[in-house]
Amino acid sequence: MALDNQPVWFITGCSTGFGRELAKLVLARGWRAVLTARNPSTLDDLVKNHGANALALALDVTNHQQVADAVAKAHAHFSRIDVLVNNAGYGYLAAIEEGEDAAVRAMFDTNVFGLIDMTKAVLPGMRERKNGLIVNISSIGGFVGFAATGYYHASKFAVEGFSESLAVEVKPLGIGVLIVEPGPFRTNWAGPSLKESPIRIADYDATAGTRRKETAARSGRQVGDPVRAAQAIIDAAMAQEPPLRLLLGKRALIAARGKLGTLQEDFDAWEKTTLGADFPEEER
Repeated sequence: MALDNQPVWFITGCSTGFGRELAKLVLARGWRAVLTARNPSTLDDLVKNHGANALALALDVTNHQQVADAVAKAHAHFSRIDVLVNNAGYGYLAAIEEGEDAAVRAMFDTNVFGLIDMTKAVLPGMRERKNGLIVNISSIGGFVGFAATGYYHASKFAVEGFSESLAVEVKPLGIGVLIVEPGPFRTNWAGPSLKESPIRIADYDATAGTRRKETAARSGRQVGDPVRAAQAIIDAAMAQEPPLRLLLGKRALIAARGKLGTLQEDFDAWEKTTLGADFPEEER
């Protein structure tokens, strides 16, 4: 899979963070882009001076009709979508027992089902052209779990599983899938965008409670640079063979390698038990 030199990008969640920085870099290259946000007025400065190359649209990815309308408007304006970046999403802090059902379901509607709806909306056009790339912004939290963000991890683990299956299905059709796994970055994720359960259970103070405090204290001081992250996403997207996964930031790399080591230890230690769960060879 390879994109041409003037790709059309469709990016969700462009009001802040990765979506905003990615939109800036895409347009600065002279490429065409559909920029979306729940409040499109937040995109005015991004589209200014870019003329017909930039299309700003109102989009709540949890609204099925808005998803369909936005994709239709993108096709009407640019005739195609080459790269879909499913960036819209947010986090939620709570120990598992502290989680509020309505808040958790609302997050899944955005982080998982909104991403799925967007993907399904652009796939027919990509299949027709036998070309395209789906970029799903996951998280190192889609590979490694920590206290206080279990529900967020669950949403991102869902994105990862969905993306892996999607990649297998669409590769023969000329369509690629790129899963982006950022570590801590200086975005609004740990600030204004973050949701938090008001429920506090003292028994979790040492685990989820401590992580809640650490997350708040780290906001605005993360080592990850969103501009460099956006450039890394573009580099991977435009590669002749994009990777399935792109880790972003040193913290993400350390966490991922640590998880791989733990998995290997468990697999090796319990190999005999694992293999013993099959029928014996003589009974197969």
